[in-house]
Amino acid sequence: MDANDTIILEVKDLKMYFPIYRGLLQTVTGHVKAVDGVSFSLKEREVLGLVGESGCGKTTVGRTILRLYDPTSGEVRYHRQNGEWVDIARISQKKMKPLRREMRMIFQDPFSSLNPRLTVKDLIGEPLEIHNIAHGREAEEKVASLMRSVGLDPAYMRRYPHEFSGGQRQRIGLARTLSLNPRLIIADEPVSALDVSVQAQVLNLLQELQAQLGLTLIFVAHDLSVVEHISDRIAVMYVGKIVELSETETLLYHPLHPYTEALVSAIPPADPEIQPNRIVLQGDVPSPANPPAGCIFHPRCRYAVDRCQQELPALQEVEAGHYAACHLAKELTLRGIGGA
Repeated sequence: MDANDTIILEVKDLKMYFPIYRGLLQTVTGHVKAVDGVSFSLKEREVLGLVGESGCGKTTVGRTILRLYDPTSGEVRYHRQNGEWVDIARISQKKMKPLRREMRMIFQDPFSSLNPRLTVKDLIGEPLEIHNIAHGREAEEKVASLMRSVGLDPAYMRRYPHEFSGGQRQRIGLARTLSLNPRLIIADEPVSALDVSVQAQVLNLLQELQAQLGLTLIFVAHDLSVVEHISDRIAVMYVGKIVELSETETLLYHPLHPYTEALVSAIPPADPEIQPNRIVLQGDVPSPANPPAGCIFHPRCRYAVDRCQQELPALQEVEAGHYAACHLAKELTLRGIGGA
């Protein structure tokens, strides 16, 4: 997972608002701020973990980067293989087509993301046909090679998705994603729908392929324990915003944001003899359609002061390479892994 210094992706102040329609005339009465001012950069061959509770906007970030959603505002600058910088947020869908060879997605549900009427051969080979890379016998050989690379027997290429287990279906989806030799992959909770034993197998496979092929990866998950072994850096999201961003080890052992502290406390101890000391957050996650004033986390934060209720903290570099959106980041001493 060694990353070099070449920036492959720059996301600046990305916003994705979904309109709320009400009444007979379907009048817009507000917006769901699914992504509200997200900024980060990604180095080539780096793995960035994007973590947060369900509904925090992490999946929307991934889909907006790939232009499956048209962003409300912001920039998504991608450094192409030919050296050209492209703002994905502004180009047409027609110009996006060649970029889809370089940028791919692994979807969360390995069953609904695969067409049940197509065989494995057609599912994996379809991108090769669409982008005019291989046809006929050549495409079949390419499919067989891809199946082997993800641990599937090519003899099963004429079977249908329902004939495979969940883990095998996710491997089929992974082979389909790799078929165009992409540079950037957004993995949207690729193991959350799988059994725990199968999760480890798919994670190890993804880690091996990332190292072998030199892939750049955004790994979306709601569980810190899933991303800690695969990620170089982790970005923590809460109600549409990134609240902390740092190298993995630093974030896990020395969090600067109270929300991150709570997430870290939920990681099960490696030693079963150790009693977990979990921080249970009070209240519910605020609605992205009506976020609270000031810091979005203050209604659930046990450290909140008056300033937190009135003033929105910016994501700032508190320590070298360690960013946090918290007014008290320099004052608090928060508990990381193994903390008392």
